[in-house]
Formats: sequence, C-alpha cells, structure tokens
Amino acid sequence: MELSHFNEQGRAKMVDVSDKNITSRTATARTTVKMHPDTLRRIKEGGIEKGDVLAVAQVAGIMAAKKTSDWIPMCHPLPLTGINVEFGDNGRDELYIEATVKTTGKTGVEMEALTAVSAAALTVYDMCKAMQKDMEIGPTKLLSKTGGKSGDYMNESN
Repeated sequence: MELSHFNEQGRAKMVDVSDKNITSRTATARTTVKMHPDTLRRIKEGGIEKGDVLAVAQVAGIMAAKKTSDWIPMCHPLPLTGINVEFGDNGRDELYIEATVKTTGKTGVEMEALTAVSAAALTVYDMCKAMQKDMEIGPTKLLSKTGGKSGDYMNESN
C-alpha cells in the first residue's frame, strides 16, 4: 500500500483532495480511563474539587475535534457539522469516552473523533490527578467510519 502523505522526494505533504467527491462522512472513536473505584464514584457524584469533570471533558472533546488540524500536521481543516461526546462506565473502575464526528466534505473525520476522545480523557486526568495520579488512558481506537472513497469501516474488536 502506497503512503499518500509523502512526495516524490520522500518528504511529508498534505494530501490533495481537490478531485475527491463531497460526501457525508462520520467517524466514531472510543477510549477508556482506568481509575480507582472511588475516583470513578466521585466523578459520577460530582465530588471532584475542580468541578463537573464530565461536563468539562465533554466541552474539551468538542473543542479539540474542531481544532484537530492545528494539532495534527497533515490533517485538513474541516467544517464539522456535528460532534457528540458521551460517557459510560463499567460500574467499577473504567470510564468510557466515545465521540462521533460528522461532516460533509472531501476527507474523513477519523482524526477528529480520535482527537475528541483523547482530549476528553486528558481533561479527566487533569481534573482528577490531585486525587489519583496513576490513572491509565487507553486503549484508544476508531470504532467506525462512513463515507468517502474507501467506504465504510467497522472495528470488529468492539
């Protein structure tokens, strides 16, 4: 498989998407933050001193998705049409963060979804680190994508 982010000299380039068709595109990503049960309980009950962890993490994820091209050098700036960040947990020691990002354009939003969950997870860590420094983030993965030349993708390891 040929890598599209390199020019004839082997140097990085931003892929030219001028000739691609405009299609509806979505991507969903997920990450996990593993923590002590008491940390998860306090997050869910709103007992973290810095404030509402999930509300702040949700906004951080949305903001990060919108700024992905500022973080990832070869990403195209995209007019995002929808971003949804949601939370769940296993009832014990894992917080799940899932983001779905949508656009109508010439390139996909996989990186925006992955950036959203990563920024949300880092925000959870930042807001809870005074209580617990050994939280673990990951795995972080793309769950699905739709639209575009390469077609749809569904991660079978969900």
